[in-house]
Amino acid sequence: MKKAILLAMAVLFLFSFGCATKDYVKQQIDPLVDRISKLEARVSALESKVSAIEGKMPGIDEAKRDAREAKSLAQEAMRVAKESADRAEAAAKRAEAAADRAEEAFGKAKKAFELQQKK
Repeated sequence: MKKAILLAMAVLFLFSFGCATKDYVKQQIDPLVDRISKLEARVSALESKVSAIEGKMPGIDEAKRDAREAKSLAQEAMRVAKESADRAEAAAKRAEAAADRAEEAFGKAKKAFELQQKK
């Protein structure tokens, strides 16, 4: 019996050195607590930046919508300008043709006048 008690005490004595004390645990945990608090601060700062960016998003969406509208208006203006240019070109061609006919008629009238003057 004495041997069993002595053996039990020896085993308890050997395992008692493996237990962590409060100071040891605190010494090991404190650096982790500091790192975790720094990380929490960084996460909080990043979340506030994300919130600020998300707050600006409606303005960006509105700007994109305005840009698309401006692009479509510019395309419409280009189409109208092209149509106007085409009509102006056609009118210029008709005017040139009328001028050619008028010049031809003038030439005929001049010849007729000269023939009449000779008589």
